[in-house]
Amino acid sequence: MIRVNPDAEPTATGGKMHIMVCGGTGCTSSNSMKIIDGLESLIKINKLENDIKVVKTGCFGLCAEGPIVMFYPEHIMYTLVQPEDVNEIFDSHIMKGEPVRRLLAGDKEAEKIENALENVDFFSRQMRVALRNCGAINPENIDEYIARDGYSALEKVLTEMEPEDVIDTIKDSGLRGRGGGGFPTGVKWSFAADQQVAQKYVCCNADEGDPGAFMDRSVLEGDPHSVIEAMAIAGYAIGANQGYVYVRAEYPIAVERLTIAIKQAQEYGLLGKDIFGTGFDFDLDVRLGAGAFVCGEETALMTSVEGRRGEPQPRPPFPAVKGLFGKPTILNNVETYANIPMIILRGAEWFSSIGTEKSKGTKVFAVGGKINNTGLVEIPMGTTLREIIYDIGGGIPNGKEFKAAQTGGPSGGCIPASELDTPIDYDSLIALGSMMGSGGLIVMDEDTCMVDLAKFFLEFTVDESCGKCPPCRIGTKRMLEIVTRITEGKGQVEDLEKLEVLARNIKASALCGLGQTAPNPVLSTMRYFKDEYMAHVVDKKCPAGVCKSMVQYVIFDSICKRCSICKKNCPVGAISGDKDTPFVIDQDKCIKCGVCMEKCPFKSIMKNA
Repeated sequence: MIRVNPDAEPTATGGKMHIMVCGGTGCTSSNSMKIIDGLESLIKINKLENDIKVVKTGCFGLCAEGPIVMFYPEHIMYTLVQPEDVNEIFDSHIMKGEPVRRLLAGDKEAEKIENALENVDFFSRQMRVALRNCGAINPENIDEYIARDGYSALEKVLTEMEPEDVIDTIKDSGLRGRGGGGFPTGVKWSFAADQQVAQKYVCCNADEGDPGAFMDRSVLEGDPHSVIEAMAIAGYAIGANQGYVYVRAEYPIAVERLTIAIKQAQEYGLLGKDIFGTGFDFDLDVRLGAGAFVCGEETALMTSVEGRRGEPQPRPPFPAVKGLFGKPTILNNVETYANIPMIILRGAEWFSSIGTEKSKGTKVFAVGGKINNTGLVEIPMGTTLREIIYDIGGGIPNGKEFKAAQTGGPSGGCIPASELDTPIDYDSLIALGSMMGSGGLIVMDEDTCMVDLAKFFLEFTVDESCGKCPPCRIGTKRMLEIVTRITEGKGQVEDLEKLEVLARNIKASALCGLGQTAPNPVLSTMRYFKDEYMAHVVDKKCPAGVCKSMVQYVIFDSICKRCSICKKNCPVGAISGDKDTPFVIDQDKCIKCGVCMEKCPFKSIMKNA
């Protein structure tokens, strides 16, 4: 219930108090819009509209603690806020100047809580470049983007720089593509610029199909104008007048905000004809993808934009020579573009001073899985995996041991605990049998079965294969059959050799990068966790106790109180016994659901792997 306090005065004297509320997908799904509505209603009822402004923003990054509410100018952040907390926040913080400590991010008992985020490891260890505006502006208000130097980079290149100067700046910065193999961005642009034709295109890959990845979605939701500005800069650099953003339809908030931003840029004359009165024309359109993973591959994406079935095309010729509609085309992903305006404004030397010798700048990761602080982080290249997982991510829940991290999604590989101190950059990950990819980072603890994990990614690849080339269409299916057999306890030692031969043949012969990298999860898990594969095929055991076919639930009569709770809860009647007869589980009937062990109050049922 909203309460009215008409006589109270706000604490924001001499200026406006801004209340930033996360409007990203995660927080929106947790009712952040109701928080906004509640705050705005109280502000209106108390006639405080001139003193307090509620701003819907993009993702702050700490998704595990959402919904998030941030107060300026105090820099006080509240986490896990619910609609029912609004009255307390309003009465205590806004009206009395007393922050609600139970909702504070970081140390809730700290004497000084203003600017306390400086002491929160999750935020203090990051360096935001691509995410610089996410959580800081209303993504649906172009004026807020402009107030933070938005479109200044576009003005600079159009009025002060020649196209070749722009390309040289991007080359000198060392920026590499953030969506896959890390190809140098400036070099790609130069290939397209060298083509002497009248029509060229600029494309943005916002398809982001990797499981657990949400970096590009968050940028589009929180700062769509940065991508629009960068694409216009790219158009000027290569001589293109039309761009397309290919974004998956499952990102409704991102699509809506991108559409709003494009319309605003057109109304302000920042897209369209004669931008800044320089005679340069550039416009953007949005194309929605239906969620096909293969459309993350550049040639498949372009065929989909053209309205055809999204299938990879043979290369060469590469898209920079013959791409969309048969014309020279550059394609970069959202994060790559988000770096461009800052490189233009602050210079190539500034950007290249961040990161490592061959991997410049920062990288955004979507950190998920068995980690305390799931969310979005941006760190300088060269930051170690240990720093990301323990210093920023808060470590593994429930005191479990770190086992591995999966980077690069289905195209990547697993990094074992022995490589925790590996610096995260393009070359280091490739040396470990993984890859940067778009930036998904899935953390696994000691309870993860690496064979089952490889099976999961193979299932995804098989399901998402476009089917055009036999190595991917047939080869990954055969690999999945072998791995499935192993997880069911039916595998043989010779299956491991077959797996490796198949994997290497697919890598060498598949048509596109997605097929060529599909075996990576199997190859990397076999490389670092061969003992688990051997346990499955030789001992017929799953060390992690995950593969159901190898698991048995056993009742220990010495502990059992014969209360019948397990028998009553068994969904398939696999448990027999009574108060006079020991309880026994029929292993042939048991479906390995684990309900009996979960319900037993005396812990007399255990799982044997």
